[in-house]
Amino acid sequence: MSLAESRPRPDGPVRGRPRSEAVERAIVEGVMKLLEDGVPLAELSIERVARTAGVGKATIYRRWSGKEELFVDVLRAAEPPDPELPGTSMRDDLVVLLESLRRRGLVSRSSVILHNVHAQMKSSPRIWAAYHANVIVPRRNLGLDVLRRGQLNGELRADVDLELANDMFVGPMLVRSVMRPDADLPEGLSEEIVDTVLEGLRPVSSTSSSH
Repeated sequence: MSLAESRPRPDGPVRGRPRSEAVERAIVEGVMKLLEDGVPLAELSIERVARTAGVGKATIYRRWSGKEELFVDVLRAAEPPDPELPGTSMRDDLVVLLESLRRRGLVSRSSVILHNVHAQMKSSPRIWAAYHANVIVPRRNLGLDVLRRGQLNGELRADVDLELANDMFVGPMLVRSVMRPDADLPEGLSEEIVDTVLEGLRPVSSTSSSH
């Protein structure tokens, strides 16, 4: 699967100004074309992107402060969108979050270009910092919010360190996705991880504590 093919396709009518969105789409797809042609991130200048997209540099700078911000939007477009949480329970929300992580892992495996871009991004401190601040941190905060609500609702023990708990849920999926590319990412894995970790983090019921 190519990077362009891995992008989520918008459903329904496009909101906002169509002309502006068409230009932005052309710019993002211009970056994708260059990446698919094998151009390294380090050689992707705004000038080169502008030429490929058929726009002026000023058009790009009106929308993005620089190439770091542009690349973050390109990567975000290439990855599956962040999920909407059902809000029915902490357990259900955690499963949805991990399922999104599993799907991103599958997309990265199936798209050689996306995998290479992620690898190159780690060697570019400014691009990695922008991606971390605009994508990774908000996703992590979303997980912490779910755990915080679960703690308030009594679904999670009051003495549990939420930062540590978040790592305990996300860690196994990240290990399989990133550090063990040969490991399976089967359907049902998200539920298995959440339920296994929750066994040790749920409040002890009065029934079980009496035994």
